[in-house]
Amino acid sequence: MEKEYPTKDITIIWKPDLCIHSGICVKTLPQVYNVERRPWIQPEHATTEELIRQIDMCPSGALSYRRNK
Repeated sequence: MEKEYPTKDITIIWKPDLCIHSGICVKTLPQVYNVERRPWIQPEHATTEELIRQIDMCPSGALSYRRNK
């Protein structure tokens, strides 16, 4: 089951079944991705460009995004 985290410009899509727990998201943007918090993804703590750059590094494809209209 995927979960969505919208911002003004993009919606982050997380597919937990695909996640291999590489930790790239947490290491790259710890202010956004924090497994100790709920929700664990808080995209308001980074720019759209930072989020896209980090999501593009996800090796499993568990994180993706779509641009909002």
